[in-house]
Amino acid sequence: MMRQPKIGSAQSSPTLPTPAQGVRWTTPIVETPGIVVLASWIWRLVRFLVTLPFRFPVMVTCLAVSVGAWWWLDWPGLAGLWATVSVVSLIWWRTWPDSYRTCVTLRLLAWWRHVAVYRRHWQPVLVISGLAESYQERRYLPRIRRVSCNAWADYVRVSLVAGTAPADFEHRVAELAHGFAAPSCRVVVNGPRDITLEFPRRDTLAEAIDAFPMTHHVDLDALPVGRREDGSPWLLRLHGTHVLVVGVTGAGKGSVIWSTVRAMLPAISEGTAQVWAIDPKRMELAYGRDLFAHYADTGESAVTLLERAVASMQERAERYAGKQRSHIPTTADPFVVVLLDEVAFLTAYHPDRDVRRRAENAIATLTSQGRSVGFTVLAALQDPRKEVMNLRNLFPDKVALRLDEASQVDMVLGEGARERGAEAHLIDPTLPGVAYVRMEGSPAPIRVRAAYVSDDNITAMTKVYGSDFSSNGGVG
Repeated sequence: MMRQPKIGSAQSSPTLPTPAQGVRWTTPIVETPGIVVLASWIWRLVRFLVTLPFRFPVMVTCLAVSVGAWWWLDWPGLAGLWATVSVVSLIWWRTWPDSYRTCVTLRLLAWWRHVAVYRRHWQPVLVISGLAESYQERRYLPRIRRVSCNAWADYVRVSLVAGTAPADFEHRVAELAHGFAAPSCRVVVNGPRDITLEFPRRDTLAEAIDAFPMTHHVDLDALPVGRREDGSPWLLRLHGTHVLVVGVTGAGKGSVIWSTVRAMLPAISEGTAQVWAIDPKRMELAYGRDLFAHYADTGESAVTLLERAVASMQERAERYAGKQRSHIPTTADPFVVVLLDEVAFLTAYHPDRDVRRRAENAIATLTSQGRSVGFTVLAALQDPRKEVMNLRNLFPDKVALRLDEASQVDMVLGEGARERGAEAHLIDPTLPGVAYVRMEGSPAPIRVRAAYVSDDNITAMTKVYGSDFSSNGGVG
């Protein structure tokens, strides 16, 4: 007969599992009651129906009018209504095509792009690009407020959630452009939690831009030298700054240089502006040397020209001391642009160490002291590395044409430029003149293309404006 263990004895106490036995503790699963799920879906449906007229007013109005016509006039009345609408639309389209395209075509396009492109792919693109955490938490997803279109791009207005900054989107523009099959993406900050994403539908800079017509008015703070990606003119500020143009051979540095000179021609003719040119290669600028007040094409003559510019700048600064704080271009004190086609020849490649030292000292003096007295340096460069050009930080404005390496983008445009979409190292070699620039007041880079000034254009420019300087052989 088997003895029963006594209550409270060692044999009757249950043994607890130990961690060594591999016991796993899991969180209990609590199922949401069906009534709560049903109420949630009803609330979403009511919210959708209430907000629908505000989100799609044109569609809701058309639908309501169609239902009303069918209800009161039956099918013949509905057919007559739509026939009248079609005739009115046809007359509108033929009489005022621009107004029709703005009010009808672009609105329908915006509605279609909103539904079929952005709302459909919004959550997957944001999750994959790292701007959203998961597919389940939709309440923590930035919300699309509105999509609008113009002739070249889509504008997606987005409300950010707490904890998401506009800079997060600026650092993911490449991923956003790829996710929505756009050539590029630009972030416009409207407020702390309100941004607009610009998605071009096509590459507006794929075609070469002809040289702009010469005008009689010159604004040295906004010289038209090309076109921006949104179709607006690219206006280059020259007065009161210094500009560094960087790009590999064939990237289009000559387009930027000659477009700038072309935009200045009326001021050059009036005598309120001058260009002092240095052309070590004797190829790019020699073709229009009669347009320049001074011209140099050897190492020694180039240094002499630079030191002469420094002396003129310092003499003007001495006259302005205590009397004038900013420069106003006049014939007595013209605005002077010191144009360096290949600055690395003077700062790194010239065999004479003394020439390199003198050139570097003169460029440093001009770029650090010349802006306020009307002296500007416009320099072109192929390699932006410090050992080649250690003065690039003295140039406030920089233009990044096609570059060799991804790391060079930040060297030219500043830290974080490549993360914000300035992929100058990926510019197609068949698109000379395409570049990225940073506009004043915005850290986001802008894609631009300089106009192409042909040899015939330069010849015509020289014939019209070069007579004033044809007798001046320069210092070269």
